[in-house]
Amino acid sequence: MTLSQPSPSPQKKVAPEQCKHPQVQIVSRDEESEYVECQECGEVFESSELKDMAIEEKKEPEEE
Repeated sequence: MTLSQPSPSPQKKVAPEQCKHPQVQIVSRDEESEYVECQECGEVFESSELKDMAIEEKKEPEEE
């Protein structure tokens, strides 16, 4: 039986702090949560956080 070596992770293009996570892949799921990995920066987070980030981006800064 031959064991395959995991392929090396591709170079990440963007720092997680600057990334807007345009492309994600589901990496884990349980009864209450779904976790995704950003294909650009490699950050793993709950998919609900991605929705929150999108909502925050759409909000315009309030002017006084």
